[in-house]
Amino acid sequence: MAATDLAAIRSFLPCATPRAWVDWALQNPSILLVDHANCEKKAASTALNLMYRYVEHHDLLRRLSKLAREELRHFEQVIALMRARDIDYPQLSASRYAGELRRGVRSAEPGRLVDTLLVGAIIEARSCERFAVLAPELDAELGEFYSSLLRSEARHYQDYLALARALSGAEEVQRRLPGLLARERELIESPDTEFRFHSGVPTLA
Repeated sequence: MAATDLAAIRSFLPCATPRAWVDWALQNPSILLVDHANCEKKAASTALNLMYRYVEHHDLLRRLSKLAREELRHFEQVIALMRARDIDYPQLSASRYAGELRRGVRSAEPGRLVDTLLVGAIIEARSCERFAVLAPELDAELGEFYSSLLRSEARHYQDYLALARALSGAEEVQRRLPGLLARERELIESPDTEFRFHSGVPTLA
């Protein structure tokens, strides 16, 4: 992944991942992988749901079909790593992150689709940024794997953003993004009681 792509993602996001979250992740390596696997499944499911709902948008169908395949391939890679490390795959509760972001999505079309795509772009950008932050801190195998995900995650962010702009225009996207990004910052920087891949910082005891 080009350094300029990562710089663009960091510029797009409203804040960097706090160091407290990175330390929390390093203290919970098994949960990190389990919730990462869940995130890949959810990302594929989101793309497929949009493909079922908006069949008239041919560029959306093309881009999100490829995205869903890549997310499922990443899921397979994560569970292979878990198996090799003897990590069980328990049920985990979802973090508040994606659900809270989607509360800002408009209910009427075409605003609903545009906002959903923008939320998708934000989630993919944050995932990319967190992979980049974590990679140097992890063991060699996992660090290399997370580094290998950066290019596809950056492309997914770009695809969601491009689809939103194509559907509504750049001005509408720029009008809607600040509110969604402000909420994203609140979620990333505020305390959480349980560690997840997209959680905020740990609650102080």
